[in-house]
Amino acid sequence: MHGELQRIVDTVAARVGRPALIEDRRQRVVVYSEHTGLMDDVRRTSILRRHTTPEVVAWFRDVGIMKARDPVRTPACPELELLPRVCVPIRHQDLLLGFVWFIDADGTMTDADIATAVATTADLALALYRTNLIGELASQREAEAARTLLSDSADTRAETVRSLLSDGVLASDGQSTALVAQLVPARGQTLDEVARIALEQALVATRRWVGTREALHLVRHDHGVLLLRDARLAGRGSPPATARHLSEALQTATARLAPVVRAVVGVGQPRPRLADTIDSYAEALQSARVAVQLPALGHVVTWANLGIYRLLSQIDGGQLDLAGVHPGLERMLRDDTHQVLLETLEVYLDLAGNAHATAERLRLHRTTLYYRLQRVEQLADTDLKDGNERLCLHLALKLSRLTRPPRPAG
Repeated sequence: MHGELQRIVDTVAARVGRPALIEDRRQRVVVYSEHTGLMDDVRRTSILRRHTTPEVVAWFRDVGIMKARDPVRTPACPELELLPRVCVPIRHQDLLLGFVWFIDADGTMTDADIATAVATTADLALALYRTNLIGELASQREAEAARTLLSDSADTRAETVRSLLSDGVLASDGQSTALVAQLVPARGQTLDEVARIALEQALVATRRWVGTREALHLVRHDHGVLLLRDARLAGRGSPPATARHLSEALQTATARLAPVVRAVVGVGQPRPRLADTIDSYAEALQSARVAVQLPALGHVVTWANLGIYRLLSQIDGGQLDLAGVHPGLERMLRDDTHQVLLETLEVYLDLAGNAHATAERLRLHRTTLYYRLQRVEQLADTDLKDGNERLCLHLALKLSRLTRPPRPAG
């Protein structure tokens, strides 16, 4: 099927007298002709990565290519280092299948040239329809397998793994780990389709880096999942290395997307078999959600390193509130003027009540530290010499971080 598309794109490029590139409806590169002459960075990146970057996808959609039924001349965009183009939509029975692209930097592509390109779209539509059908069936089957591994009964999950192994989708079974990628939209906004395309691109890039037969990926409503076979427990392909790669891929894919302000990766604990990763997935999802609430934890957060947040993230907010943990501290948390005192208290408790270490961490004179702690005792009606009080205060501070809306990223 790919050979048929290659033949068609080579033919249309020769007839029009300029290089051509075909993308599917999600602007993933399918095939392209030999390229000579002027080429911009967008075309070069598309060929190398086999997909168009999310910001370019968003720009072309704003131009109107998704609704076009006739060829569209798209203008230059210096900010994206994008040259003018001619876009010929490919449709089959009014179903959008993809696009044929020609760079037209000097505007010399004539109406006759465009008509020549349009004349090939019937053959292109049929070939691309068959290619898309085969590809979509395969990707849907893998996505359904991933959904099964994250939800169904143990017997069904085990049978799904056996099927994936027998069909060669996975190289082997064994110790496996779930990773969850989550995009954080700006306050008051929701993730759009372009953001989800960026999320899937990052997952696919990481899966290719690991080895496509060593992992499965799935894009859910508000997050992405990578189920990783820990074939190599150290180095490339290990959960820590894969999490770092996924995080970097997410930063790159979303760097210029307006609705997205941050991207985080949560990592669950490994399980003995792929069929058991449903529990690792639950841990990875909780880790990602804690990372959303607490930017200070970084872009990659592992379940093993969450500490007290492992417990707090699983508690229903309706079952445990701040006033129930420590009424005095809850009163302070409602007043923004106490922020400095609360930050001082948290560092002091994080450091097990070590005044010397706290003063050094905060770069405070010891007298200033003692004054702040004394003010906390007065305002919260507490006694920092009481171990039970320190425990309740510490727990309330950590719980408040999970229940308060996350601060916008700088």
